[in-house]
Amino acid sequence: MHPAKIAGLLEALEPGQRTAVWQQVDAGSEARVLAHLNAELVRQLAGDSAEAAHELPEAEAAEHHDAATQVQAVREALAAGKLKRVGKILHHMHPAKVAALLEALPPPERKAAWSMVETDRAGKVLTYLHDEICTALALELEHDDLVASVQRLELDDLVDLIQSLPDEPGRELVHAIGGARRAQLESMLSYPEDSAGGIMNADPIVVRADVKLNTVLRYLRLLENLPAQTDVLMVVDRKGHYQGALRLATMLTAAPEARVAELMDTTLAAIPVNTAAGEVARRFQDLDLLSAPVVDDEGVLLGRITVDDVVDLIREDSDRAVMQMAGLDEEADMFAPVLVSSRRRAVWLGINLVTAFLAAWVIGLFESTLQDLVALAVLMPIVASMGGIAGSQTLTLVIRGLALGQVQKGNTRLLLNREVGVSILNGLLWAAVVALLAVLWFGNWGIGGVIAAAILINLLAAALAGLAIPLLLERMGIDPALAGSVILTTVTDVVGFFAFLGLATVLLI
Repeated sequence: MHPAKIAGLLEALEPGQRTAVWQQVDAGSEARVLAHLNAELVRQLAGDSAEAAHELPEAEAAEHHDAATQVQAVREALAAGKLKRVGKILHHMHPAKVAALLEALPPPERKAAWSMVETDRAGKVLTYLHDEICTALALELEHDDLVASVQRLELDDLVDLIQSLPDEPGRELVHAIGGARRAQLESMLSYPEDSAGGIMNADPIVVRADVKLNTVLRYLRLLENLPAQTDVLMVVDRKGHYQGALRLATMLTAAPEARVAELMDTTLAAIPVNTAAGEVARRFQDLDLLSAPVVDDEGVLLGRITVDDVVDLIREDSDRAVMQMAGLDEEADMFAPVLVSSRRRAVWLGINLVTAFLAAWVIGLFESTLQDLVALAVLMPIVASMGGIAGSQTLTLVIRGLALGQVQKGNTRLLLNREVGVSILNGLLWAAVVALLAVLWFGNWGIGGVIAAAILINLLAAALAGLAIPLLLERMGIDPALAGSVILTTVTDVVGFFAFLGLATVLLI
């Protein structure tokens, strides 16, 4: 709004409303708004600004506080209606920390704090937010403000932001980007999100193999700055085909008259544009890469992937694995509405209920046995618990191996033999311990023998299930981290109860 219109609005409001609106006027516009107000309002509102300026040292110090202190400071300022103080606190924080703080606030406070983030920093803050919160806050911005906030974003960050938005706002944002930048953006958006093309950036510096280093150096001096994470220059031929990489360290230490072809590294292999993101992460990890070229099917250089994008990818995969093991969405807002969270969790609670009834049905088959030997009901959870722990160890090991590419078709039998061996040794050890304790507790050698045999059987079943379940789920196209633990728990409970109660029925009744 024009400063005169803002001034007219302030004059028309009640004192409490006037203060709230004034708190949202940015510092750069204050003087122009005050010029249109009467002397009394100028004294009042200028006093509010002086109070906010007096709090500036505290806002600057907030950057050095821990996250809990920052959240507390922002919440106290919001409760007091001091939005300018919130703005100053956020101004002195790194965008990543601003994003973490916003995620730690409940939605009403988050919205108020978001309104105090400067437009030119808002786009960068959005790139650090989880998709669900990023979408909600991006849609809070006016279209022009959203466009202005993303103008300075790197293309790969802009692609991630657009992919997190609903279709219509995403298309509008693409159309608002002009020139060659828009063509690059549309090209990157055409690739799957979880592929090399989906995470690459179209900003590599390219040189030709037949030029001398002094020519390359003159070219670099003409650039305003180098793209972030630049450790190599990409060498291409006349048609843009990737030929190798010229490392900056090599270029700076070699003779200026040397040609690029003599110094370029041809061992830095290009990554095909359709390579899965997980494979890209493994390549960076195995080869300790800082950046890598991305090419199409013809070998034409399309862009590059940098280590910061790979770190983000690894973190997202880790978050996803942890959350999905509990049946939760890794992007879920911690302060999402109760009904939304309830609906998300209800599905997995229902699945677990079904598996619990299956285990209960197995127990019900041996109702008469439990009535005759009450001690079995006391000891029964031990068998299921031991199997569950042993199975989860194998399951975790295999899921990690699959993620890292360590579990392959050629070594599954070796891994199976190893896990069976571990289960037999641990089964014999702990079966003996539990059997001895059961005999001392109930004075019945038969119960001790039955529980020892049941534990050994269940640990073997847990090892087999812990290995087979993730392999089968992956073959079916289902994420093992999402459903593996639920199926494993069902297997170890059913096998454990059936073995324990079945052996007791045959041998003790």
